[in-house]
Amino acid sequence: MKLQYLFVLLGCLLAGMSRAQDSSARSASDQPAAAPTQMVIFPKIDSTLKIGKAGYRVDCRNKSVTQNPLSIKPVGFESGARDVSFTLKGRVASAQVDDLNRDGYPDLVLFIYSDSNASSGTVYGFMSEANKEIIPVVLPDASMSPKISTGYKGHDQFTLMEGTLVQRFPVYNKDDNKDKPTGGNRVVLYQLAKGESGSYKFSMIKSYDTK
Repeated sequence: MKLQYLFVLLGCLLAGMSRAQDSSARSASDQPAAAPTQMVIFPKIDSTLKIGKAGYRVDCRNKSVTQNPLSIKPVGFESGARDVSFTLKGRVASAQVDDLNRDGYPDLVLFIYSDSNASSGTVYGFMSEANKEIIPVVLPDASMSPKISTGYKGHDQFTLMEGTLVQRFPVYNKDDNKDKPTGGNRVVLYQLAKGESGSYKFSMIKSYDTK
């Protein structure tokens, strides 16, 4: 029951993020129009990613931005560990495996973009709970964070650095066009933290701006 509750919660979080992104897109439409951009193509994901003998088989077609089937199968887990399958609003740019909470078990990280030109990004994590079950976690929406939202209009880039998630995006000043930010870049570092009821969350540990 706990696992079912967590995946219901994940679905609610994804729906909320989609509404926030739609609202952001409407606000952006009031800005001067950028030059037309072509759809960014992401290849199909069909990979097995492991640390040692355990990991994940990830399958994602990446054909549709709005209806994109995603399948995650645990590899080398205990027999009770269940697959994770759902329809993703967005496409997977990269799938990586790391030990985010340094417990010796592999965790899956997906970098995802919810629009055709890959400007609205987020991160989904799937945490191994002692290779017995998978617990989902979603990166908080930067536009909803008072600490980093000023000047934020997407165009996220993500990397993993020794268990730390790094988010980088351009900073827009008030009168900037959508395709010409002038405020430099903001870098945000996150580490995984244990939340209530056995859940996890990406916790911001540091942010700074660069020119």
